[in-house]
Amino acid sequence: MAIELKGLTKRKDNYSQWYNELVVKADLAEQSAVRGCMVIKPYGYAIWEKMQQTLDRMFKETGVQNAYFPLLIPKSFLCREAEHV
Repeated sequence: MAIELKGLTKRKDNYSQWYNELVVKADLAEQSAVRGCMVIKPYGYAIWEKMQQTLDRMFKETGVQNAYFPLLIPKSFLCREAEHV
């Protein structure tokens, strides 16, 4: 079944808003109770896994090593960093 995409912000007018609306309307993710976070739904996660596998293969072919960084940083850490910025 095709999803109706009328009513979305035009991509040329506001790319970020258009993308977020598209992701929600396509049922790939939804807003979380945590401000600024989204819950990735099964189809969205499947797309992420495919992208990750492809990029991982490409990176390893060039000798790049993967790294993982925390997604959420405590406010106290940011405040501490603000002192010297």
